[in-house]
Amino acid sequence: METTDAFLGLECADCEATVDADAATHRCPDCDGLLEASYDDGAIDLDRETLAARSFDSQWRYAELLPFAREGATTMGEGATPLVDCPGLADKLGVERVYIKDESQNPTGSVADRGNSVAVTAATGHDATDIALASTGDGGQSAAAYAGRAGLESHVYLPSRSSFSTKAMVNVHGGDMNVVGGRIDDAVGAAAEGLAEHDDWYSLQPFATPYRLEGMKTLGYELLEQLEWTVPDAICYPTGTGLGLVGLYDAVTDFERLGLIDELPELYAAQAAGCAPIVEAYESGADAHGPVETPDTICGGLEISDPPAGERVLEAIRETGGGAVATADPDILEAGVQVAMHEGLEMTPSAAAAAGGAWELAERGAFDGDETVVICNTGAGTKEADVLRSHLMSQGI
Repeated sequence: METTDAFLGLECADCEATVDADAATHRCPDCDGLLEASYDDGAIDLDRETLAARSFDSQWRYAELLPFAREGATTMGEGATPLVDCPGLADKLGVERVYIKDESQNPTGSVADRGNSVAVTAATGHDATDIALASTGDGGQSAAAYAGRAGLESHVYLPSRSSFSTKAMVNVHGGDMNVVGGRIDDAVGAAAEGLAEHDDWYSLQPFATPYRLEGMKTLGYELLEQLEWTVPDAICYPTGTGLGLVGLYDAVTDFERLGLIDELPELYAAQAAGCAPIVEAYESGADAHGPVETPDTICGGLEISDPPAGERVLEAIRETGGGAVATADPDILEAGVQVAMHEGLEMTPSAAAAAGGAWELAERGAFDGDETVVICNTGAGTKEADVLRSHLMSQGI
């Protein structure tokens, strides 16, 4: 597969071994650790003027910072999503500016398209015929769509609580949809069994493949450029597996290292109170999280009891001076409804945790009044409109 000039290969996050990206696809062959993409900064010729001259058409405009060339990518124009100014929300939070990075505008309606575009590109480069993963919903729908576009078979394992629309669209995209009783952990176990039984299946699990993370970081590149290189004071991101927030951290540190920005924004992991392992670890000062024994939240995308990137999330929020915040389900749903009512943007309940987290931070006095805050909307509200409507009905509306 055609790689970019700066892409060196893969490096193990645990033992720091360097691995040939053509030979290894997922875990480190030496220690079974997580593999990460490695780049030669000296080979990256990219500045603000070069980017300004390019069409703002997809995440692949940042190809120099990705493993693969744009020409061979499996893409549907993902990325290049709007950054929406929300003055009414700024007034409510008591800050200078609030923007919502609206990832619902991606091809399948969620931020997952970014990572799956790069990961499916890698799968085709490794001559895969089938991809497989467990997902709370959005990632599975997205993976099935990109697999279909690339001519691959897809095998998606979803917990029974996943939304009807997500399950339906996995099938519509031609995927082999497997509904698993229980929660996401049960779906992950079923997917692991399927992968063990089929040596030719290519895993698209978060952090099993290093390439979903590479696509996710383009969100951070975009919002910094859309803000005309003015670094926001805070970015709130709804955090389940940790893939999105780690991608943001990689993006902002990439741009700082390349001299495109001079400082880092504070990153905040927003979770639901019924499943908040990152928040608990952050507040206790721990370096690693403990799994939540009995997760309980309406936000299915955040019901990740044992995030695979917990330590990396904690590092990211601490290194940037940010933090972690948990919000109760009713407050999350109310935040999603308020954003829709007053700003017109539709958020899934899981995505609305970022808005709820920003509200909670404001109530705690975390903001002085002159801040610019970015809230990441990771999925289209129409995917789970029934949940938001039920919240309104419970209030007699």
